[in-house]
Amino acid sequence: MMSNTWKGLAGLAMCVSLAACNSDSDNDDVTPAPPAEPQQALLLNIAHVNDSHSQLEPFSGFEVQLAGEATQLELGGYSRVTAAFAELEQSLPNLLKLHAGDAITGTLYYTFYKGEADADMMNTVCFDAFALGNHEFDDSDAGLKTFLDYLSAGSCDTPVLAANVKPQVGTPLAPAAVDDYIKPYVVKEIEGVQVGIVGLDIAGKTTNSSRPLDTTVFEDEVAAAQAAIDTLQGEGIEHIVLLTHQGYENDQAMAAQLTGVDVIVGGDSHSLLGDFTELGLSSSGAYPTQARNADGELVCIGQAWEYSKAIGVMNVQFDTAGMVESCAGQASLLIGDTFQQSVDGSFVAVSEARRAELLSAAEAIDGLWVIQPDQEAEAILSGYKGEIDERKQEVIGQANESFCLVRVPGESTNRSAGVAGCESANTLARGSDAAQLVAEAFLDASLRADFSLQNAGGVRIPLAAGDITFDTASTMLPFTNVLVELDITGAEVVAALEDAVANHLEEGGSTGSQPYAAGLRWDLDMSAARGSRFSNVEVRSDAGLWEPIDLSVTYVLVTNDFIGEGRDGYTTLGEVTEDGRSTNTYLLYTQSLVDYLQRQGNVSRPARSEYSHQSVTTAGGVLLTD
Repeated sequence: MMSNTWKGLAGLAMCVSLAACNSDSDNDDVTPAPPAEPQQALLLNIAHVNDSHSQLEPFSGFEVQLAGEATQLELGGYSRVTAAFAELEQSLPNLLKLHAGDAITGTLYYTFYKGEADADMMNTVCFDAFALGNHEFDDSDAGLKTFLDYLSAGSCDTPVLAANVKPQVGTPLAPAAVDDYIKPYVVKEIEGVQVGIVGLDIAGKTTNSSRPLDTTVFEDEVAAAQAAIDTLQGEGIEHIVLLTHQGYENDQAMAAQLTGVDVIVGGDSHSLLGDFTELGLSSSGAYPTQARNADGELVCIGQAWEYSKAIGVMNVQFDTAGMVESCAGQASLLIGDTFQQSVDGSFVAVSEARRAELLSAAEAIDGLWVIQPDQEAEAILSGYKGEIDERKQEVIGQANESFCLVRVPGESTNRSAGVAGCESANTLARGSDAAQLVAEAFLDASLRADFSLQNAGGVRIPLAAGDITFDTASTMLPFTNVLVELDITGAEVVAALEDAVANHLEEGGSTGSQPYAAGLRWDLDMSAARGSRFSNVEVRSDAGLWEPIDLSVTYVLVTNDFIGEGRDGYTTLGEVTEDGRSTNTYLLYTQSLVDYLQRQGNVSRPARSEYSHQSVTTAGGVLLTD
């Protein structure tokens, strides 16, 4: 059923200009004349998703507040995304369908099918444009080419955009020309008006946190964006949409630096935008967020959370000069029509009468869209799903409580929203229980290590209380990293920690570089200057006692080879590796977590004293507790 939001927007969009309303359907054979000056006013509707990360199946048991009570429901799934786009195409004219990057990596669907399943599902939507994200390069340029070949094998011919990415001719993404696979922009004609869509991928994060070829050039995002805008405006195109994968804050900062930009549809930061307080969920800002470009003109910014959970629909009204007059819209969670609520401490299916009440309540909330999966998309997915279901469901352990997912303690987005016991996880000093668990597994796997280190962004999902399956472990740690052991001095350890935090505070890198450790703990003041943010750094001895780290002593650190090579801002670790002080264990890091869970059987959060983050002060000077 279409939500109240989409009904209202559909009515608003039915007649966007006098010229559009008076068009004569009997004149289809007449070649339209070029648009006169001034151009007609245009209402542009944009439906968008981002950061789907091979999350093709829905999330069951997702918890929200509904009708004043904690309620579990089914959230998302790519077949619902397909159904939502299809419904919008029927109800909204002048619709652009956009994907803002990170389509792949993150679940067994990518592990087993290397983008084929993702491409097939994307081709049930037929996006008007797809911007490359940093994780598109996780298997280097050749892996991205494999995925894009699957994507182009369908009938959609989806343009793949990144104006600032230039592969070297003769490499996988540019066999004959630099734009064989990746275009800087695409132009769509809507109601006789040309709209330019420019793609951008985050440069520093992709080169430092993924695996593109050294010969693939990532240009400055702002400079590349302005160059593309200037080119389009030189061709008389005044309606400019940037399709970016660089994060919500970067989108806002970029808007102020550019001339000619009208709309920015983004990804990368997994930002939920809009007011979801009624559902018990926090957000990172308004949807759409309104900003001003360098000319002082209105810019509309949107993002649609993550993992096929939501869709954003933005409505942008342009005037006859091609400038934005206003923007509106809604990001909505895509949900099913069955619900569970607590009875005697356990969630159970509600009665039919209560279901009707909850369904009515859900349909009255703009931030929820009750929608059934598209059946054709479901049929495609089932062909892949059946092959991996048996292995995915193997139980390998039990979580006695939830392990919440956080990147940087104090961040605005609650990445564990909907997981019971994680309602305020992002506000606590301890940070990520999930990353702490992974670090403990790494340390358990190494026979030599004194302590372990894991970057926050490498841990992809929270862990709910209950059964832990192979699927859980492989979704938490979905990449192909292996464990390495570094012979490293105490001084180098502290330097590496400083590197990690400076990467996202000062160098424009990913917040995923935030460090977590087992057998190593610290106090962190992110409001202090680089070099003095970490204090009271301590190492756990073999006897279980905490002792100050000795800057002159050489320790053994176990970590994943990704940051061990100096990626994600861990420059000092890269120098240690280059110095020949790294030993590859050849143990797949996901397997270390599986082995740890199987050995433990039941896992609980560690004692507070065992967490790597003991005390945390945010960059804004707020002292966090717990």
